[in-house]
Parts: sequence; C-alpha cells; structure tokens
Amino acid sequence: MTHGKGRDFKKLPPLTTEIIKDGHLELLLLEAERAWAYSQDLFAQALKPANEDRASTLRHSATGRFRRAVHWATQLLSHCQALHAAGRLRATYLLQATVYTLTLNGRFLRSRDDEFEDALAQLAVARGILDVLAEKAATSREQALYVLFADEVGPEIRYCAHEMGREKAYDVDGIVKEVSARWREELVQGYLGLLEELEKGGGTGEERKQLKELNWEGKPVPVRNPELVDVLLKVQEAEGRVAGDKKDVRSKKGVAAYDAILLALSDAEEVARKLVEAQQSSGSTSSGATGGSRDIQFVHAYIVYQLLSRRIQRDLLLVSVLLSTSKAGPIQSNPHAKGYKAKAEPVDARLYPAVVKLLDTVLQSLDQMRTLSIVDDSPDLASAVEARTSFIKARRCLFLARCYVPVDKYAEALTLIQHANIHIRETLSLLSLTSTDPITMGTPPYFPLTVEDTKTLEAELTTDSLLLKREWFTLNGGATDPNSEKAKKHEKPLFFNIALNYVELDMDRLLARAGKLPEPSQLTVSQEPVKQAVVEKEKKPSVKAKVEEIKVPLPEPPTSSRGGLSSLLGGWWGRS
Repeated sequence: MTHGKGRDFKKLPPLTTEIIKDGHLELLLLEAERAWAYSQDLFAQALKPANEDRASTLRHSATGRFRRAVHWATQLLSHCQALHAAGRLRATYLLQATVYTLTLNGRFLRSRDDEFEDALAQLAVARGILDVLAEKAATSREQALYVLFADEVGPEIRYCAHEMGREKAYDVDGIVKEVSARWREELVQGYLGLLEELEKGGGTGEERKQLKELNWEGKPVPVRNPELVDVLLKVQEAEGRVAGDKKDVRSKKGVAAYDAILLALSDAEEVARKLVEAQQSSGSTSSGATGGSRDIQFVHAYIVYQLLSRRIQRDLLLVSVLLSTSKAGPIQSNPHAKGYKAKAEPVDARLYPAVVKLLDTVLQSLDQMRTLSIVDDSPDLASAVEARTSFIKARRCLFLARCYVPVDKYAEALTLIQHANIHIRETLSLLSLTSTDPITMGTPPYFPLTVEDTKTLEAELTTDSLLLKREWFTLNGGATDPNSEKAKKHEKPLFFNIALNYVELDMDRLLARAGKLPEPSQLTVSQEPVKQAVVEKEKKPSVKAKVEEIKVPLPEPPTSSRGGLSSLLGGWWGRS
C-alpha cells in the first residue's frame, strides 16, 4: 500500500471500493492512532521545564501530527461510508468509525484553545452515538467498550463547557442531550437511517451474552471495562451451573463445583486490581465517575467481597460434608435419654484437626471481609460479619477441644469450652443489635445464622463439657498433673468391698437366685463355722468407711464338702 514490491518504488493504483479489504481499513486506523500518540508525546515534552527554549517548536510539531491523525481518520470514515453504501459494511461499524473521527476532530479543536464551541459539538455528538450503541449492544462486552469510550469523552465535554462559561458544566448528560440533538444530523450523514438500520439489526449475529445486573444494597454496580465483563461472564456461568445442580450441592461434587466459581472470581479480582493500580499510577480519577457514583475501586471491593463470601460458603460446605461422612456428633448429657452413651464414639484422629483448619480459613476470610470499605460503610453488615466471626470462633474452640480428648488433656479441652461459651455470648449480643440480616438477605446468601443455631451450639458445648468432666474424673480423679501423688493414688473403688461395710449380705437368697444353693447335707455340716464367723464379726468394732479385707479364722471344712457355703465365703473374705 505504501511502497509496492521490490526495490524500486511503484505507484499503487488508487484505493477504490472494489479492491479495498479489511487490512486497508486497519492500516488507516493504525496510522491515525500512531500520529495521535506521537502528537500527545510532543505536547508532553513541550510542558517539561528542560524543553522550555524549544517548547514552541514542539507544540507546532505536535499540532502537525495531530492534524495528520485527523486526516487518516477522515479517510477511514470516507471508505466506511462507501462500503456501507455498497452493502458491504454494517451500520454499527460505520457509526463506530464516525464516533472515532468526531472524537479526534473534537480533541484537535479543543487543543487550539479558541474553538471550544465547535469542539463541544463534535464531542457531544460522538458521546450521544456511543450512548445509543451501548443501549443497542448485542453483548455485555460491546456495551462495556462503548461505555468506556464514552467515559473518556465525558471529561473533555465538561472542560469545553466550562471554558465556554456554561452554568452547569458538570452536567455532562444534560449537555450531551442538548447539543447532540442540535448537531447530530448535520455532522453525521444519514443519521436517522443509520439508527433505523441499527434497530433492525440489533441482537443479530452472535448470540447475546448479557451480564446480569449486579446490585449492592439495592443500587447497580457499574461494570465499565470489557476485560472485567469477560471474567464476570465466566463467574455468572459457573454460578449458573451450581444453581442448576441443587441436588449435588451438599456432596463432594457440590464442593468441587465451587472451585470453578472461586477461580473465575480470582481472575475478576486480579483484573479489577490491575485497573485500580493503573488508575492510581496515572493519578486520574475514575472514568465516568461523578460525585457519589461508584468507581472502579468500589467494583474491586465488591468483587473481593463476593470472592470471600463464596470461599466461606465452600469451606462451610466442606465442613458439613466431613462431619456427615464421619458420623461424628454431640453426646447426650441426660443418662435417662434414649441412646445415651457414656463415652463419645471413636472417630478418625484426622477429622477434628481438619475441621479446625477449615474453620481457621473461614475466620481469615471473615477478617478480610470486615476490613473492606463497602462492609465498613454498612453498620448492619459489619455487625453481621462480626457475629459470624464470634460464632466460628466458638465452633472452632469446640472442635479444638475434641482434638485434646484422645491424648487425655481434659484441662485444656475444658478451658477451650469456656472460651467458646464467651464467644457464644458475644454472638448473641451482636445478633440482637439489628433486626435484619444483610448476609442472609443478600445475593447470594452464603452464611445463614440465627439465634436457634447459636443455642444449639451452646447446648452442644454444655454436653461436651459434662462428658469431659466425667472422663477426666474417671481417668485420674480430676488431677491436672498426671505425675502428681493424687493421680498415682487414685484407684477406682470396688463396689462390693464398700457395700459389705454397711449392708448385710443375704448370701442364701443370692445363691438361690443364681441356682447354686448347696445340698442340705453340706449346709448342715458347714452351719457351725458360719455361725461362729458371724458371732466373731459382731464382736469386732465397726469399721468406718474403710475398704479393707476382713480375715476371719474359719476351721477347715471337711474334704468331702469343698463346694459348700464356707468355701464361698472364705473366698470373699480373703481366704484362699
């Protein structure tokens, strides 16, 4: 297009509609962009103190390059108009080329400092066409592109209006509506016909990939960057798959489904963070953000909140799946209740540490969420987040206490139970501060928490506390040091040794019920030794609450009746 082929320069034939291709239009666009970028660089060099002596020359060169950019853009527009007339170019693309040419021409007029009215007309018409294109966009990405370019034109319109002395120079939308209606048919050839064609062709071509409206506290969240729209569409698609598989949500498959959402949200957070960093490095305000509007920093905080909420939801779901598969539950404290168990059923030693680790991740996410600006600006949401933090701390203390039980560290476990009760009181106090729950009523709800849930956890703590105290006393009498004298001397008392000190035992009735009553002949032979033993026992002083062996001298029974009553009593009273 520029030099021909070979070493010798060959003049190319004129560029006509019949031979023009996509590459010709792209080359014209790149030539215009290169000339405009060069002019902006020259303007920036003219403002530096080091180039003060040649600032006039730099500005003159910059103006020449800027004029060249307008020239290339005008050629691009003329070819697009010819292609559209031949039916080879859609109205959407012709309007895009028109907007590009009007924007460059308006900026060039604004840079001359004496043609603000003409510059305002060009820029206002371009902004009006961008608004129409954004409204009729086939996809959310195209809509974000139009909005992004419209946000870049807005400050220049405001500057021109201010230089012209308008009272409401800050009302960009009002200025665009007024000026565009007066100049658009004059500056854009066949404007009404292009609009009609745009209406007919709206939504055709590729399938519409519309991003659902994002809301925060009843107000929309603006998404003005096409890169952000792309990743948010992936988030929307992943969330749709999770919502469609409601049966598998509380299973391992449902837990894995959240990984796709977290991956897409992580990409969205990275894109938003880079946009915030680019804005801060340039030192400019947010594009298109007026007073009180939500800028890219707000969008970044919103995406981080959604990422943390989904991570919390996934971790809590994983906790419930682990506990349900292991069949680990609280122990009943009522010994008369059905199904009462004196000790907890043994579970996998890796279960409770894994649950504690997951709850640590939930706490980390809640702490990060509490530091977000959008949470700090909402008192109800801040209280709801703090209530869930206290609840998770209480639940973490419960499972951490259960980790100490297998190693017989009951003192540490009971201390954790006490800390958990403190967190339960904090949770109830925070829940009573507000009548509404922004987390449960939000989109999507991810961590429902009620007073009944807190009471249930409190009852479970009470049950485990009673069970731990019983097991501790059974182990060593409640000694805190396993090597202490109390722990070493502690022995479990024998029931019959204590009972015989207070209650007279009716052995005949016991033997009769057991079916081991001796023969009458054996009972007659061994009657005298038994009476003698009873008389000697009555003569001896009573023993007060001491467990000791009672040795009563008994005569040797006859060899023919070893299985008699005297043999049985001798075995109980220490006689071999």
